[in-house]
Amino acid sequence: MSVQAIPLAAVSKIRQYIQTALALPESEAHPQIRSGFETGEEPPEPESLDQLGDLFNVASPLDKDVPAPNLEGRWFVSSVNPGSALIKLPGLRLKSGFRLVSYLCRKPEQGMGTIWAVPEELSTTAELENVLGQANDGMPPHPRGALSDFMLAIEGDRSAASFAIASLVRREFLEFGRLGKQCNWSHHRLVDAPPPQVKWQWGTSPPKDLSPKVKIFPDGKAIVEFFSCRTSAPVAIFRHVDQYASGKYQAQCVDKPVAVPLRKA
Repeated sequence: MSVQAIPLAAVSKIRQYIQTALALPESEAHPQIRSGFETGEEPPEPESLDQLGDLFNVASPLDKDVPAPNLEGRWFVSSVNPGSALIKLPGLRLKSGFRLVSYLCRKPEQGMGTIWAVPEELSTTAELENVLGQANDGMPPHPRGALSDFMLAIEGDRSAASFAIASLVRREFLEFGRLGKQCNWSHHRLVDAPPPQVKWQWGTSPPKDLSPKVKIFPDGKAIVEFFSCRTSAPVAIFRHVDQYASGKYQAQCVDKPVAVPLRKA
C-alpha cells in the first residue's frame, strides 16, 4: 500500500484546465431572449432595404419547437464536447466506442446542464435531439444507450495522479452548465491548509495535513482525499473522500463539512 501526496498547485492547475475545456460559448451560456413575432410585438420599421432583410432573421412561431439555445427552460443539445477535457489529462482516456455528450437548460439568471456517455453509433444529433421532448426542469434528457454514470466510460493507467484527476473530472462534469442557485462545486476552492482569514470551529480534531493524497492498495483499489473551502454561504471546510474499486474510475464519494467559521460570542 502506498500513499502519495499531490501538490495543490498541480491539482488546481488541472481543475482550471478542465473548466476551460468545458467553457460554454456565449450563445449557449446566455442565450438571447427571442424578440419580434414570437413575443407578439410588432417588428421595428426598417430604415433601409438592408434592414428589411433582417426581418427574416427574427424568430417566428414556427421556430418555437426547434431545439436551439433558449431562455424558456427547454433543454437543448450543447455544442460542448466534454471528451475534449480528457485529451491532455495524464493517465485518463475515454474508452473506445463511447462519446461524451452534453445538454443544457437555461432560464434568466439560472441554468442546468448534464453530461452522458453514449455509444458512438447513438451519438448523432438526431439521436440526441430525439429525447428532448421527454425532458423538463426536474428531469434532464436521457439519450438512448447512455451509461448510468459517465465515469464508467473512462479508463486509465491506475496511477495516483489518474485517480486524483478522476475525482476532479467527476465534480467538474457534474457542475457543467450550472448557473445561479444551481451552482455547488463552483463555490468550492481547493485548499491544503485552513484559510487564515477566519477562525474555524472543527467538528473533530483538525487534521494535521490537508494536502491532496492518494492511497493505492495492492488489490488495485484506491482512495483519494482532499479538502476544499466553500466560499459562499454556507461557508465551510469540506473533506472529500472518493473510494475507487479495482479496475474502475467510478467512485463512491463522500463530501462532508468538517469545519465552519467560529461564531463570535
